[in-house]
Order: sequence, then C-alpha cells, then structure tokens
Amino acid sequence: MPVDEYFTRMFRGLEAATAPGDTDDEKGVLAQKFIRDFIGDALAWDATGVTVEDAVIDGPHGPIPLRLYRPDGPVTGAVLWAHGGGFRHGDLDMFEGHVVSLELARRAGAAVASVDYRLADGTVRYPVPIDDVHAAWDWWCEQHATDTPIALGGASAGAALALATALRTRDTGGRAADVLLLAYPFTHYPNPSLSPAMSAEMAAVPFRFEPEGVEDMVRNYVGRISDVPADALPGAARLDGLPRTRIVVSEYDDLRASAELLERQLREVGVPVESYLALGMTHGHLNHSPDLAEVAQSLDFLAKFA
Repeated sequence: MPVDEYFTRMFRGLEAATAPGDTDDEKGVLAQKFIRDFIGDALAWDATGVTVEDAVIDGPHGPIPLRLYRPDGPVTGAVLWAHGGGFRHGDLDMFEGHVVSLELARRAGAAVASVDYRLADGTVRYPVPIDDVHAAWDWWCEQHATDTPIALGGASAGAALALATALRTRDTGGRAADVLLLAYPFTHYPNPSLSPAMSAEMAAVPFRFEPEGVEDMVRNYVGRISDVPADALPGAARLDGLPRTRIVVSEYDDLRASAELLERQLREVGVPVESYLALGMTHGHLNHSPDLAEVAQSLDFLAKFA
C-alpha cells in the first residue's frame, strides 16, 4: 500500500515548517518544534489501568533511570523495553518509550520497565549503552519469579541494544529472555541494500537513512566505522542459542533490509522467529500515536509474547 496519509501530511508540514530556516541549525530547531506539535505529547496519553512509577538503579557507569509500568489487573508477564533514537537521542518521555510501555502493560497484562540508557554523545560510546541495558535486565529479572514469562525488547537502536544484551546473557550467564521483541531493528553495518523494487517505492519518502547518516550514527556510537565490534550492531554476531523472536518491520524504511536480513539469519540458525510488516508505515512508527491503526496492530503483535 502507499505511504500512510498521516506520514504524507507530516512530511509536507515538515518541509513547509523548515523552509524559513537559513542554516541547518535553524532548520533543525524548526523541525523539532513542528514534530513535537504534530506528534503530540506522549505524557498526555491515557494511563488508565496502569500504575506508573519512576525508579533508579545502580549500574556499572552510575545510576540508571527506569520507568516502571504495572497493570491494575493480574500480571501475566514482564518486559524490559529500550527506546530508539540512533543511540544518541531519545528518552523515557517519547511515544516510543512511554506510550509503548503503557500499551504493552495494558495489552499484554505485563509489568514493563523502560530503561533510560546513556546516550552516545562523543564521550559516552559503545559498550556503555549495552552495559546499562544489561544491568537493567539483570535487575528486572531479579524482580520477577522464574515462572513468569519475561521479554527483552526495544525499537531501532534500542532493538540493537536488546539483542546485544541477549547475546551477552547467552555467553556470560544470567536469566535468558523467553522472547525478544524487536521493532524495526538497526542491527547491521553497513546497512544492507534494499531491493530495486523497494528502492523505487522508497522514493515517496523524503526523509531517508542515507549511507552518510548511517555512517555518522555508527561513528558516534562506536567511535569508528572499521573493526566495528560484533555486538555493537549485532547482526554481525553469532546468533544461535537466542530466544524466540518477534520482529516488527516498517514497510517504508531504509532499515527494513536490516530487519529482514536479521529474520533470515535467525531462521538459519534455528531461532524461532515471527515478523509483522506494518503497511504504510515509515521508520519509527511506534513513536507516533496508537490511534494509527498500524501502530496499534504493531503493539498487539508485540504484546502476544506470552
């Protein structure tokens, strides 16, 4: 299907909103304001039926903030969730953090912990964000009985951190996740190429993950683009022995090729994997309101992990 009209309107509005800017910095400020206004305030999302509490745990690099979500009814599982943002952006307040966690708690009847891992900023680099997610995972597992299904997941860069944490747990011990929940994961560098047909369809999307942008993300996160550690973008790692995996794929996404390659890699080594293609959606669609039908469908798919 074509790009969803919601995103078409967003792209048109963004282009108009940034036109008055004379410099890239000015355009960036205008773009951020437009996106905030267009997407809305995630913290205003209805939290009925879910208790929300902020917490802080000790980590190897200092305190790690968490936001905890508990449904009012019976708790049938648990999730540790990591937002996306290219390893350098994002927080607990964004839709991809706060609203996804609320909805997983509500739809899955699960206790959810959203982790505010340290962002790569030129001083913080790999493996610090993984260390934070791993520390949060170990702490969250301690809070839940071994007979409670527990999932580990994230979106985009957060999906890479979740997958890297699962690899570390496999190799060093600790409780393994029962399932991985990965939304449009960014797990390969270089990013695999789209098929010619998909490349043609992507022409309708004006804001893309160009190779230069992907290279910049990796350099900011790892500090280099050569000799990238296998678990930094963990599609390069050995993937056998991982938990069963559920992957959400955005239809119009330059990183779709990474998600689809990861699915093939997991199948090849015997990891049970299911995927859901969110039609008409662009990368990061969980960072938008669940009033969008495909956002809601994606959340339902992830919530069926128990």
